[in-house]
Amino acid sequence: MPALLIALSVIPIVGGAARVGELAGNPAVTEENARFVAAPIPVVLHIVGASLWSLLGAFQTSPAVRRRNPGWHRKTGRVLAPLGLIVAFTGLWMTCFYPRAAFDGPLVDLFRFAAGSAMAISIGLGISAIRRRDVFAHGAWMIRGYAIGLGAGTQVLTHIPWFLFPGIQGELSRALCMGAGWAINVAVAEWIIHRRSFLRAPSPLAIR
Repeated sequence: MPALLIALSVIPIVGGAARVGELAGNPAVTEENARFVAAPIPVVLHIVGASLWSLLGAFQTSPAVRRRNPGWHRKTGRVLAPLGLIVAFTGLWMTCFYPRAAFDGPLVDLFRFAAGSAMAISIGLGISAIRRRDVFAHGAWMIRGYAIGLGAGTQVLTHIPWFLFPGIQGELSRALCMGAGWAINVAVAEWIIHRRSFLRAPSPLAIR
């Protein structure tokens, strides 16, 4: 599982690293990067936070890793929760204050608001659950938050038709590709949570 999740994260991490390197090198201002050059801190925090969230979070999803080294899981979680909130809130900030990129429209903004808000709420509920020592609820909410934060990786895949067929490019198709990435991740997360809930439930024979 960690290997698959890291593989899904590779392209966004490489692209993000290229963006951070560009901003660190005093780049020429273009129409594509002007909004980042004008206010680089939010996008740099978002990229660094999302990269660490994707990589470290991949190992948090592994039951084997948690069983072998629970101390590592707890220590990493204390780092990941603030990072996840940074990712969520910088994403919301950029949606509010950065000029829109080409083909982005109100529907993309709506999806980004929904994703950023849901990610922040999920992490908050996950923190609250572990403070109550509700381990299952903690895991469920953090899986949801991780899935949303991993949206950029799945969006690489959902954008393949958009890049292969320029004739379909537009605000609506762009929004649908973006929304599909988050929707797929959330659906998979809910399936994993449901499966874990089923596995932990006592069998009817045990109840009898």
